[in-house]
Amino acid sequence: MKLTVYLSGEIHTDWREEVAAACKKQQLDITFLGPVTDHGASDDCGVAIMGDEPDKFWHDHKGAKLNAIRTRTALSRADVVVVRFGEKYKQWNAAFDAGYAAALGKALVIMHGSDHQHALKEVDGAALATVETADQVAAILNYVITGKL
Repeated sequence: MKLTVYLSGEIHTDWREEVAAACKKQQLDITFLGPVTDHGASDDCGVAIMGDEPDKFWHDHKGAKLNAIRTRTALSRADVVVVRFGEKYKQWNAAFDAGYAAALGKALVIMHGSDHQHALKEVDGAALATVETADQVAAILNYVITGKL
């Protein structure tokens, strides 16, 4: 079985590479999709493509809309959505992606440390699995693909 997995969430660590490496080690047939992780490009894509905005609200609005095209398209293609909540920043976009994926009926895996358990209890409640490490994500995907522990 081949899976398409969308990796959503914080962009300040290399967790996506860790998940991909853990899956590669297990020789899993997975296509990974994700957001633009270059923070500047993600923030400025709207004005770079559609023109400058003197008002920061409209600057951000343009970027958010273009990023939504990418995110919605990728989420709709995904078989599994993994959402990582990091330690340093509040990831409102990650929470939105988790809700959107749940609304689409996607298999949802949430990844965060124990310090976020209370804050993310509703998000965790919508997930089919909640984990803390990339190796746990890879083990879940291995089980989904192979049916073996």
